[in-house]
Amino acid sequence: MKKKLFALLLAAALTVCAVPAQALTGEGSRAAQTLSALNVVRGAYNVNDPATRAQAAVILVRLAGAEQTAAADITRIPFRDVPAYAVQPVRYAYGQGWLTGVTGDVFGASEAISTQSYCAALGRMLGYTTDDFSYENAVSFARHMALTSRDYGETLTRGDLFELTAGALYARYKDGGSTVLEHLCAVSPAAAAGAERLGLNDPELTIRQAADRFTAAVFQLTTFEDASGFDPDEPDGTASGFFITRDGLAVTNYHAIDGCSAAYATLVSGERYPIETVVYYDAGIDIAVLRVSRTGMDGVKTPGFVWLDTAARDTLRVGDVVYTIGSPLGLGLAVSSGVISDTSRVVDRYDAPCIMSTADISRGSSGGALLNEYGQAIGVTSGAFTYGNNMYLAVAIDPVLSADLTAEGQTMAQVREYEANRAKDAA
Repeated sequence: MKKKLFALLLAAALTVCAVPAQALTGEGSRAAQTLSALNVVRGAYNVNDPATRAQAAVILVRLAGAEQTAAADITRIPFRDVPAYAVQPVRYAYGQGWLTGVTGDVFGASEAISTQSYCAALGRMLGYTTDDFSYENAVSFARHMALTSRDYGETLTRGDLFELTAGALYARYKDGGSTVLEHLCAVSPAAAAGAERLGLNDPELTIRQAADRFTAAVFQLTTFEDASGFDPDEPDGTASGFFITRDGLAVTNYHAIDGCSAAYATLVSGERYPIETVVYYDAGIDIAVLRVSRTGMDGVKTPGFVWLDTAARDTLRVGDVVYTIGSPLGLGLAVSSGVISDTSRVVDRYDAPCIMSTADISRGSSGGALLNEYGQAIGVTSGAFTYGNNMYLAVAIDPVLSADLTAEGQTMAQVREYEANRAKDAA
């Protein structure tokens, strides 16, 4: 029996390893087609070829909608190895500080672009500086800011380059204003026409699109009963949470923090950020708003977090498509999809009606995001009917929409003490 089980597991592992490679080749071609419609990619795709540093500079400048500006740029560059087709893009990217040479006078135009270099260049193009991220953590920063939703090898193929570039279309510039796609369409009529033709600005999202854009806004919440001298790797519990503001306000279930004195959030990038305070909570409704520190447990400060927009319960109808993102069983972030089966299901343990859907959740998903098809958080995944099928519950986000979230709040230890005293008084 053990041998059969091992064989099945091995076969499954081999299948998992084989399928993504084929899928990712297709992803590179699809990304190239998208970028071609936006006039960012031109000519043959050759997705399996190495992506050179010169090619990356060309793509980057076109993505920024700066091709005409680059053509007029007279910045002096010290490099002598740049082919004619890439001189102006390299000059502009170098002048903007997006890309540098491999040495003082060698750009390395024909060398394969490293994932680290291109992620750093994308971050700089978005307006981030060395105060916001270091070259060494550029890849992690790209995951943190939803520039990419997957890992790449050390260097990029052309298909990888196209996929990573297309993934950055919906990232926002540092000032929090427009997305890369919005800016590109604003400065390029050709890009605007291509985006319209492909429906790139359509508000309805597939689950794949929602996952790509918003997984970075959701985190695993790791909790501790004792705040003094705890071991970060030996928690008392795990749950989920999600950001609703760039500066670190996040939502979870109250029961996820009930009885806990400390917690931290683990992002999809693997970074860990302490929970500073509880800004708002309602135990009866089972909802809480946390302030997450912008300084990670490694001492590095982030310029901000990816966040979710919100929408009220009254925007929902039975049969609406919904998605969940959370951290079931503490195993890392996962997504699911379903439909709304009831917008106001009365459940004994909650003081307000819940949203019921068929989107799967498990233990550990408590505090995760229930999204509508526009990528807006409409609820906080909370529980399920034990003996029902596909009867999963979420707390509506509505109380957060009307709450005063400007207060300094209390530490988790203070909330724990207050609630314990209140329970004693009630007894």
